[in-house]
Amino acid sequence: MSDHDRDRCTVGVVGTGYVGLTTAACLAHLGHRVTGVDIDARKVAVLRRGDVPIAEPGLDTLVADGLATRRLTFTTDLTALAEADVVVLCVPTPTGPDGTADLRAYDAAVDAAAPVLAAHCVVAVKSTVPVGTTTRTARRLGRPAVSNPEFLREGHAAHDFLHPDRIVVGGSDPDAASRVASLYDGLTAPVVHTDPVSSELAKYASNAFLALKVSYVNVLADLCERLGADVVDVTDVMRLDPRIGSTFLSPGPGWGGSCLPKDTRALLHTATEAGADVALLADAVAANERQHERMARKVRQAVTGSPEGSLHGVRLGLLGVTFKAGTDDVRDSPALAVAQRLAAAGAVLTGYDPGVDRDGCPGTHGLVQLVDDVTLVAKDAAGLVLLTEWPQFRDLDWAHLAELTDRATIVDTRNLLDPPTLTRAGFTYFGLGR
Repeated sequence: MSDHDRDRCTVGVVGTGYVGLTTAACLAHLGHRVTGVDIDARKVAVLRRGDVPIAEPGLDTLVADGLATRRLTFTTDLTALAEADVVVLCVPTPTGPDGTADLRAYDAAVDAAAPVLAAHCVVAVKSTVPVGTTTRTARRLGRPAVSNPEFLREGHAAHDFLHPDRIVVGGSDPDAASRVASLYDGLTAPVVHTDPVSSELAKYASNAFLALKVSYVNVLADLCERLGADVVDVTDVMRLDPRIGSTFLSPGPGWGGSCLPKDTRALLHTATEAGADVALLADAVAANERQHERMARKVRQAVTGSPEGSLHGVRLGLLGVTFKAGTDDVRDSPALAVAQRLAAAGAVLTGYDPGVDRDGCPGTHGLVQLVDDVTLVAKDAAGLVLLTEWPQFRDLDWAHLAELTDRATIVDTRNLLDPPTLTRAGFTYFGLGR
């Protein structure tokens, strides 16, 4: 056995969703012996075959390599955690009706694992949990627990894990924190050691700040339209300021997905419970809700000539239903939030998205008829609405699509397309903030 192998850990990962599967596969890639544990027997059977049920570039290769080298295994048997040096909790914590995180699945996993863990085992909490949960988990287990939040972007999760901006380790026990940090040996990134509360809050604070930026730029886009400015030019100027940064300055139909909506609601709840005034964040959430309605009104204006125009029976084609490109995730998708408003106004919706199967996307059932050919979206449509920024949409045969439409009108809510190209193809083009 080499010195490198002796430095590696035996790791248990509880939960094999987006975060758990990425964590398990990437830690195996780093040389650790990893067992992914999940209560879903069907999911475990699929993973054992090397099939990855989520759309994450590169993750299938990492899983296949881990299985081939036997550094990665999957099971439904929690007793497999008995050999683990570190157990990483990656259990879903969905948002409850009041905005708080639903910890029932998380607590059940903690209670189930408690009698199995070896005396020397350290627990790392990677699930996004309310402030104070890691300390509560340590008391519940009677052993050290360390907050180790994830900062993974869907569609880039494997890359982000192996090329992180920072690694955050929040622990009251220095030895336990050091052992969790050692899981990432070999990665080039600053390691921030802090207390569990600061670590948990940092995750919420980071995502909430990104939500603030997106809400701000969407409000700015509306102002640009009213004043006759071009939001693309305005944000190009802003991006050059290092104090502002270049990311999250593209207007769109709103922010969504599995992280920003959940984390902003959770932080709002936490702040309210603590008696803190976070009106700025509440305004960002409200602005995001208004953005969905604004996009629906923009479509009505483009198609009928009035933001209040009737869409009853009007056929519209939607380009994209996922919350962003590069993923098959429609959770809290702003594309579907806009679609719901268009459907409520009477529109008949047909949609195409390269990331989702037309028969396997429950979030669209009864709302959008999904098709697997983009020409079917355009055929006889009164207008097209681009809602997800898939780069391949730039290269569609727009002249042909214009011929198929009833009225060659397109609303580009992502400013993805080149307006002169669309105009030459015969479309009347409507962008955002320009």
